[in-house]
Amino acid sequence: MTTSTTALPASAVLPANLARQLKRAERRKRLFSISLTMPLLVFLVVIFLVPIAALLMRAVENPEVANTLGRTGEALAQWDRTTTPPDAAYAALAADLAAIQEQSDAGALARRLNSEVSGARSLVMGTYRALPFDPALTPAQVHQRLLEVDARWDDITYWQAIAKNSKRWTPDYLLASVDLQRDAQGHISRVPDDSAAFGRILLRTFEISAVVTLFCLLLGYPLAYWLSTLTERQANMCMILVLVPFWTSILVRVAAWIVLLQTNGLVNRALMGTGLTDEPVALLFNRLGVVIAMVHILLPFMILPLYSVMKSVPPTYLRAAVSLGSSPLAAFFKVYVPQTYPGMGAGGLLVFILSIGYYVTPALLGGADDQMLSYYIAQYTNVNVNWGMACALGAVLLFTTLVLYGIYRRVVKSELSLG
Repeated sequence: MTTSTTALPASAVLPANLARQLKRAERRKRLFSISLTMPLLVFLVVIFLVPIAALLMRAVENPEVANTLGRTGEALAQWDRTTTPPDAAYAALAADLAAIQEQSDAGALARRLNSEVSGARSLVMGTYRALPFDPALTPAQVHQRLLEVDARWDDITYWQAIAKNSKRWTPDYLLASVDLQRDAQGHISRVPDDSAAFGRILLRTFEISAVVTLFCLLLGYPLAYWLSTLTERQANMCMILVLVPFWTSILVRVAAWIVLLQTNGLVNRALMGTGLTDEPVALLFNRLGVVIAMVHILLPFMILPLYSVMKSVPPTYLRAAVSLGSSPLAAFFKVYVPQTYPGMGAGGLLVFILSIGYYVTPALLGGADDQMLSYYIAQYTNVNVNWGMACALGAVLLFTTLVLYGIYRRVVKSELSLG
């Protein structure tokens, strides 16, 4: 019995450092992949994560008093906040106010304290203009001079506001955004009922968003189902019509709805022409106009996820259920609808999250009682110039969005997608 052996050709002999070469090749491939995704990662960090971090930081930052009245805060550190502050605190206040170089800084300090105690703006600015005092004055003499400038410096309410806000970081903005407050002693309590506003505003925001989401679902579900039964060519043509609103500015669409819904607009003329009403219906500057416009704008966000899910449901399921004795209506609700729950959840979540952040549509079409939380964020940013409060309200919206998304992930157990 003979055994024959076949020699490998020279080209088939593997090099000894093959493992190292493979590792280097894999490393180069990984670095190349990272280099391709790095611009997108940097873009997301700079455009998305950094602003969110800045918003959250500004919601708890309280720099106005800490930056300008540092010595006053130190003098008030051991104060019991129930009796008249020591003379050293008056001397420190005069020195701190005299050291402010820019009047804008004094104005920011005055606005911040005025948000705590009414009248603090005129008190601070009037004292700021009367400074500096003679540096040879003793603390007791400075105390008397401040009372001569404005007797309100003997009111401990203003000193309590200074002591309360002497720290650079504060929970006051976040507490105020949910109708809570921190008193001079640091105890947290609810604000009086006549001053509580943000709880009602947040509830109103959720209410309008829920109504808009419901109507988008009621209108979008039949339309998405009809699109899923069409041929691919027909469905694509109809989908273009669904996506047409995306090509138009929201401001333009809102202006168009103002024209349509006004007293002499096309909608009221049609209602009176058909005899459904004898006089124009109030459709502008109320909740109804806001809901109509928001449903029109957000409807595509409901249709796209529904259509994507419905296209994946085999039509044979309905035929099989009917062939087994079920009525077509029962088969639709018991067999077909449950399979579209992921699309309903994704579309509902998208519409609701987008709704709670709406500003332009309620501001132009709604009345005073129809404004949502984003309106007050803009108010604090542009009118009151209270960035801390604006960021705190923004943090509430962000937290709400994350909670809703977490609930969606837990219930549906899938990623949010437009389809």
